[in-house]
Amino acid sequence: MFETSVAGSLPKPAWLAETNKLWPQWRAEGEALRQAKADATLLWIKAQEDAGLDIVCDGEQSRQHFVHGFLEQVDGIDFEHKVKMGIRDNRYDAMVPQVVSALRLKGRVHAFEAQLARAHTRKKLKFTLPGPMTIVDTVADRFYGDRVKMAFAFAELLNQEALALQADGVDIIQFDEPAFNVYMKEAADWGVRALERAAQGLTCTTAVHICYGYGIKANTDWKQTLGDEWRQYETVFPALARSCIDQVSLECIHSHVPPHLMALLAGKDVLVGVIDVASDVVETPEEVADTIGRALAFVPKERLFPCTNCGLAPMGRDVAWRKLQALAAGTQLAKERLTTP
Repeated sequence: MFETSVAGSLPKPAWLAETNKLWPQWRAEGEALRQAKADATLLWIKAQEDAGLDIVCDGEQSRQHFVHGFLEQVDGIDFEHKVKMGIRDNRYDAMVPQVVSALRLKGRVHAFEAQLARAHTRKKLKFTLPGPMTIVDTVADRFYGDRVKMAFAFAELLNQEALALQADGVDIIQFDEPAFNVYMKEAADWGVRALERAAQGLTCTTAVHICYGYGIKANTDWKQTLGDEWRQYETVFPALARSCIDQVSLECIHSHVPPHLMALLAGKDVLVGVIDVASDVVETPEEVADTIGRALAFVPKERLFPCTNCGLAPMGRDVAWRKLQALAAGTQLAKERLTTP
């Protein structure tokens, strides 16, 4: 009951990459960089285990960015001539690569870090991939001329890698779809279908992560415009409830999401965000347990999985470590509250 995990990313050590950045530059190259990525992956696996988390991940230590770490192994994408593009419905601008021809994988994408992680932990292993709708929102299309067609092309490639990750021994494959609460109607229309294509044939646990973004200024400023109730999930949750995806990961603590919206996910496991990624203030065990308690009014205890609101990549390493400890301690307190007469 209440198995804990993080949404995916963890801060990169200063000796691996720039710190406190969403798009950090690497500190090394070639074989030295490969070894540094491996060292950082093992460091964070050990940290998650030491903190007491039940499900661990690689912390995305081998990826510069949660989307582009996948795209770098895709033919048909021009990284040499990036263009400025508004993403997340023009919430902020980014320099993005261009899709210039038919897409296909160059080979395996994440075999190195997935196999490394699997060999060094006996705990359940979760691995994250970007979702097709979010990828489409993070590249410039100069070939397909149709967002849906391009999304399904990416979904096919994601599926190839997901099936290979499953063969590597990954227990949970999570697709990250922050675009789902920006383009709500499109998400319910074709976004969930593209997501299901990416998960086709998987027998391991599948998950989708939806959130209001990392704790960067563009996202925190956007949240200030959303009013007292954030109802973006309301449109897509029913579509996800009907989908083949097993788990839904969402933002909860310090958000204005009405908790009763979680009831729309009946039949699904819910990864409830109980750790705020937009604040360096470390939650107390009581705060974490209280958030779990509020979610229990709408999510059965056997389907509730305490998690972080989003990835911790741009956060300070020490703060992230203490938040992992708070996640585990608060979850333990929530368990004790349930069993205390």
